[in-house]
Amino acid sequence: MAKKPVDKSKPQQVENDKTNKLEEFVADSTGQRLTTNHGVKISDDQNSLTAGDRGATLLEDFILREKITHFDHERIPERVVHARGSGAHGVFKVYEDMSDLTRAAFLCDPGAETPVFVRFSTVAGSRGSTDLARDVRGFAVKFYTQEGNFDLVGNNMPVFFIQDAIKFPDLVHAVKPEPDNEMPQAASAHDTFWDFISLLPESAHMIMWTMSDRALPRSYRMMEGFGVHTFRFVNAAGVSHFVKFHWKPLLGVHAVAWDEAQNISGKDPDFHRRDLWDAIEAGAFPEWELGVQVVAEEDEFKFDFDLLDSTKIIPEELVPVQRIGKMTLNRNPDNFFAETEQVAYHIGHVVPGIDFTNDPLLQGRLFSYTDTQLIRLGGPNFHEIPINRPVISVHNNQRDGYMRQTINRGKTSYGPNGIAANDPQQTKAADGGFTSYNERIDARKIRARSKSFFDHFSQARLFLNSQSDPEKNHIIDALSFELGKVKMVEIRKRMLGVLAHIDKGLAAAVAYNLGLHVPEIPLNELNGSIPADADPADYTPEQKEGVLTKSEALSMANTIKDSIATRKVAILAADGVDGKSLSKVKDTLVAQGAVVHIIAPKLGQIISAEDQKIQVDESFLTAASVLYDAVYVPGGTNSAASLEAEANAVHFLNEAFKHCKAIAADAGAIQVLEAGYFFKKLPAEYSAETVLREGVIVSDDLSSFTDLFVQMIARHRFWEREVPRKIPA
Repeated sequence: MAKKPVDKSKPQQVENDKTNKLEEFVADSTGQRLTTNHGVKISDDQNSLTAGDRGATLLEDFILREKITHFDHERIPERVVHARGSGAHGVFKVYEDMSDLTRAAFLCDPGAETPVFVRFSTVAGSRGSTDLARDVRGFAVKFYTQEGNFDLVGNNMPVFFIQDAIKFPDLVHAVKPEPDNEMPQAASAHDTFWDFISLLPESAHMIMWTMSDRALPRSYRMMEGFGVHTFRFVNAAGVSHFVKFHWKPLLGVHAVAWDEAQNISGKDPDFHRRDLWDAIEAGAFPEWELGVQVVAEEDEFKFDFDLLDSTKIIPEELVPVQRIGKMTLNRNPDNFFAETEQVAYHIGHVVPGIDFTNDPLLQGRLFSYTDTQLIRLGGPNFHEIPINRPVISVHNNQRDGYMRQTINRGKTSYGPNGIAANDPQQTKAADGGFTSYNERIDARKIRARSKSFFDHFSQARLFLNSQSDPEKNHIIDALSFELGKVKMVEIRKRMLGVLAHIDKGLAAAVAYNLGLHVPEIPLNELNGSIPADADPADYTPEQKEGVLTKSEALSMANTIKDSIATRKVAILAADGVDGKSLSKVKDTLVAQGAVVHIIAPKLGQIISAEDQKIQVDESFLTAASVLYDAVYVPGGTNSAASLEAEANAVHFLNEAFKHCKAIAADAGAIQVLEAGYFFKKLPAEYSAETVLREGVIVSDDLSSFTDLFVQMIARHRFWEREVPRKIPA
């Protein structure tokens, strides 16, 4: 008997249709009370149970553990977050003995070389998503030390969206594709994310970072890394210092344009993965310096923010970053799955001399990471997978379980024991055994957040104020794009209200692009971690005299721009090209460490004006300007005429100009540039000053031309080309 068709336009029929066997399993939470999975009503889903408002998170918090356990087991087999990743092997060496701060041996011996494995990743997308999504980038380093593995599991941004780990499942559920239609992939520009964010003011600072150019790195090799949390260094005498970890790339910090990122996603979604792999294969080993910000125990409360709050930074003007060592990535994995996919990081993998603080986000992560690996890698023996094994031998009484590889000899698997003389035995702290920092805890069990965590907007404002004008414009554009994709107008309005608490001019600029007015939304209507009876002064404190209002370190415009090493330069050419000019410029760029590709109308070879054969690297069908950092067009009558008539060549230059890249041409190729839309915008006469402002040079003097072109490429981008916009007063 045929099924009766269901008319979905009539909800009553769907409800009464007994052929829908899944109907009894459908849950609608509209108007319902929040409960645990076992039906217990929850009075506070915003805060973990802690020993006092700044104390450690308690293991008895069954609500936190149930929520995070369920979250950790929601995806198999790929990671729930950080699924899209790339990895590489390398080494780390400390510059000088750090034993005055920590007894971690790998930080105390400048002669030691510690192997590392690093995994970079996007956060929100699946394994098959693009590298160029607007997203946070994971920056996880596994140190294989002689005292065991130490995992520094961080991001390319120094803060996070939430203050308490109990909110992490909510954050990820909100940013992931919406559950009814599984869209959009690897994107935060949708209703559920901004609905959540607009109700969680503590995310304000992180939103400034993710809407900035930091979310669109040019390369994994050109982005900073941060430990995010405040950790502890503990020396041999048991003296503790607070520490924040930084990775500073020696190539500087660079980004791509948003329009460029979208184009790259179509042209080469593996752009970052390929870039890292190719650089290492070519011997251009990426390097970062490890930096630390160190705060004495007695200075814990001297700042106008809380060191335990993961939505806050310590501005470098207040505590400078000390660069203490260098990491070099020098070997690609032999097998992506066995190494990059199976590597298991855990923030709880520490060595003697490095310890935790009571940061409630860090405390939840200490539980979550091991729990995640249990389901993702099939059981408790994931540490025996080769990429996860320490370089020293492991001895304990743990046995059996899925995928056990170690064959343990002997009769005993318990301690204490008399049969085996109590082996394996404990190690005293003085002999290298790990001991936790002896921190006093004396507090009542509560679900609440310390008032020192309440200010959600001052550092968001600090970040915005620290950006260059082009960077501020990019934040406006990013917020306008993201909120423009939000379908529910009330969510847009609510988010504008949040932005107004950061900066009214920013909110006004975004509101103008959305065709809306900025609403006045009281803080206690924003929900999240702000209680209904809160004092607004606790959340938007007045600017105190002497408090930092701008930090140079927060702007990418102030980072290193003195090298063209590994930058990719396209040379556009065709038959009849001036071979001498092409060779001179190419040789100069390669000598400076750049990667140069010759791009022509077709693959194979072109014949120069000197009748020499020149090998072509890419054709206009296989190449695109978004895959390169700069463009050069050599002279040659026939070559210039061919390129002028080649629409793809003209588009290549137009797009490079649009994305603010360095462009150079011989005077004999000026007709190619004149075919582009941008040429009429340039000054009539050239000087070094105008060239370094505009980023375009046409010259017949190769002696000065090449040096100037190198300076232009080192600048990375000429954001000044973009239409200037000011944030309204």
